[in-house]
Amino acid sequence: MKLLRLGDPGRERPALLPDHGRFLDLAGLTADIDGAFFASGGLERVRAAAEAGELPELDTAGLRTGAPVARPGKVVCIGLNYRDHATETGAAVPERPVVFMKDPGTVVGPYDEVLIPRGSTRTDWEVELAVVIGARAHYLDSAEQALDCVAGYAVSHDVSEREFQLDFSPQWDLGKSCETFNPLGPWLVTPDEVGPPQSLGLRLAVNGEVRQDGHSKDMIFPVAYLIHYLSQYMVLEPGDVINTGTPAGVALGLPGQPYLRPGDTVDLSIDGLGSQRQTFAAA
Repeated sequence: MKLLRLGDPGRERPALLPDHGRFLDLAGLTADIDGAFFASGGLERVRAAAEAGELPELDTAGLRTGAPVARPGKVVCIGLNYRDHATETGAAVPERPVVFMKDPGTVVGPYDEVLIPRGSTRTDWEVELAVVIGARAHYLDSAEQALDCVAGYAVSHDVSEREFQLDFSPQWDLGKSCETFNPLGPWLVTPDEVGPPQSLGLRLAVNGEVRQDGHSKDMIFPVAYLIHYLSQYMVLEPGDVINTGTPAGVALGLPGQPYLRPGDTVDLSIDGLGSQRQTFAAA
C-alpha cells in the first residue's frame, strides 16, 4: 500500500493510493497517519477497508502533498553508512553505526520549499532511505525480529549545513536540524510492496545534473541490523523515522564543493518509493 497525506501544512488529510491510481480518502478510518494510527492497527484497518471497497474516492485537485507521516516522535539518523560516502568525506569507515538525532520539526512535504539558513555557505544534499517504525522496538533479540517492526519506507532528504555540522559543534545536530531540512515522501510504502530494503536504487540530481546514484545493498549496516542495534539503546516507537544514510556524491565530497544556493532545484528518487523535488530559497 501507498499511504500519503494531502492538504495545507497542519491540515493534511490521510489518503491511500491504490494500484488503479485513484486516491482514496482515509478520513473515515483515522484522523491522521501518525504513531497512534500505527500502534492501533491502522494499516490493517486500511487494508481491510480497501479490499472491501469501503473507501470513498478523494478529489486531490490543488492539494499539496505533505509528509506521509505526521510529525514523528523522533528522527534517528545514521551517518557514514555507505563506504563510498565515508571515503569521499575523508572519514574512516565506522565499526559501529554513527547515530545522531534530527529535530522532528524539520520534516516537511516532498515538494515543499527548503530554506537555506541565514549565514549558511555550505548547505548540502543527501538522498536517504527512510524507515518508518510501526511497532514498538525495545531490546529486540535479533535482527530477524527487526523488520516486523517496520510500517513502511519512504524517500528522505537529509539536508545538511556542513559548517554548522562539522565546525560549530562536536555533535552534528546544529547542521541537521535547521527548519525544512527533512523533506519526506511522497508516500509511505508498506514492506509487502517494497520487498527487501537492501534492493533499492537511490538517485539525486541538482539542477538536472546527477550527483548521487547509489544502491541500498551498499549500506555498511543494513536496515534490519540498524533497527536491532538502535533498540538496544533507545525505544523506537510507532511513527518514529530512521534515516539510514546516504551514498557518495554529496557536495562536501565533490571537486569545488558545489553547495546549494537559492534557486537551486533538487530531484530525488528511490526505486518503488516515488520522487521528490525541492527548490531552495534563502531563509
